[in-house]
Amino acid sequence: MAEPRWLDDQEQRAWRAFIAAQRVVNGRIEQQLQRDAGMPHTYFEILVRLADADDGRLRMSELAVSTLGSRSRLSHAVNRLEKVGWVRREGIESDRRGQVAIITEEGRQKLKDTAPGHVETVRQAVFDALSGEQVEQLLDICAALARHSGGTYDSAVWEPKGAGPSPA
Repeated sequence: MAEPRWLDDQEQRAWRAFIAAQRVVNGRIEQQLQRDAGMPHTYFEILVRLADADDGRLRMSELAVSTLGSRSRLSHAVNRLEKVGWVRREGIESDRRGQVAIITEEGRQKLKDTAPGHVETVRQAVFDALSGEQVEQLLDICAALARHSGGTYDSAVWEPKGAGPSPA
């Protein structure tokens, strides 16, 4: 068995800072969305992905990839979003097993109502602390980590369509 590749002091500090930042930022975003919109960040992200999609619809498998979630977890979330009327599902005629999720007008309105508070929280928690150069570095670092860790970062999937309710 090979000797573990232990983190050096600088890597250990960077790792601990990354974990602290991730927890604080995610906590603030979750708290704001629960307080102001009664939904977790995952549901908001699903609504954003659907709103950004052509005709407000995505195959469930594509939605799972774009939200970096499992199909079963996504199915549970879409069930909840269907119950509140923000999303509906339809079968795909050419694929009996396939389904698409579609954002409803109520879902678009919820997203429109929720987005201003969400984006302000994201701005306060992340971007207000960074220079323009650091924002570019953050993008590069996060994209590299996502690709390296799971190969799931696809700029076409993550690219926002103009100004609007993003960020997810």
